[in-house]
Amino acid sequence: MMEGSAIFCTASNTTDINPMPITAFPPLESALPSGLLAIGGDLSVPSLLLAYRSGVFPWPHDDHELLWFSPPTRTILFFKDLRIPRSLKKELRRTSLSFRMNTACKAVIERCSELYNRGDQSATWITPGMKSAYEELHRAGYCISFESWRSDALVAGVYGVLINRFFAGESMFYREPNGSKIALIRGLAYLEEQGVEWMDCQMSSALVMQLGAREVGREQYGEMLQGVVG
Repeated sequence: MMEGSAIFCTASNTTDINPMPITAFPPLESALPSGLLAIGGDLSVPSLLLAYRSGVFPWPHDDHELLWFSPPTRTILFFKDLRIPRSLKKELRRTSLSFRMNTACKAVIERCSELYNRGDQSATWITPGMKSAYEELHRAGYCISFESWRSDALVAGVYGVLINRFFAGESMFYREPNGSKIALIRGLAYLEEQGVEWMDCQMSSALVMQLGAREVGREQYGEMLQGVVG
């Protein structure tokens, strides 16, 4: 699958964080129709930063080496288009949940990896290697969490990658109804205050589409990305 192979300094499996980072990805337009762009490499902080700055994200599978994707369309939530449903607005006004940012990122990542509230989902893409990698990315200052707390209990959260004015939402969890939605909306307000104008949702979901997200093509996404990642 040469069309989907990238130029790496080294190769590793999904459970390793290799100190020798990826040096380059192939052109995004060389991705397969599925969006698969590259196979192999590592999950070090430099490799992940290069990926996000290049318009690429990792998506591990248990039976394969590390896979990197650049899908033909990307789901984007432009903050100017944000639509908060009336019921959620009401919940935001009356909730007793407190909002915190970046106080328990490791715990948020861990709980996002669990299959709680996942319907009939039998596996998670947040492998042990991914958890370790994004915890390291957090320590480096690029992975952040938005959290909903009930007193001293973490009941919901969202984590994602923040690079300059670029934010990619990665995953969310909840243990109380609407807890993750509340964390997300409050987190988006914080991002907007920091000059961020849109969130990369990567793939569409019922929630982000309800909030007003829409799809953009790969070329448009690449142009948008260059204006915010720095």
